[in-house]
Amino acid sequence: MTEDLAADINPDGLREAELIQARAMLKRLVGRTIVDLRVEETRIALETDDGVTYYFYGFMGEDVPE
Repeated sequence: MTEDLAADINPDGLREAELIQARAMLKRLVGRTIVDLRVEETRIALETDDGVTYYFYGFMGEDVPE
């Protein structure tokens, strides 16, 4: 690590970590009903029928099987 944190950050690693987290959250949504979805300035907020709100930050894109 250096004093310049921007130099230490790997953007591809951050995207991969965000994708893994988003997939895990989506798996928890199986069987739930989405009652509200908001696209906010810095995140997507998704509320389910049990009152839980899930937030998705930063990941924009898709994973397409080869």
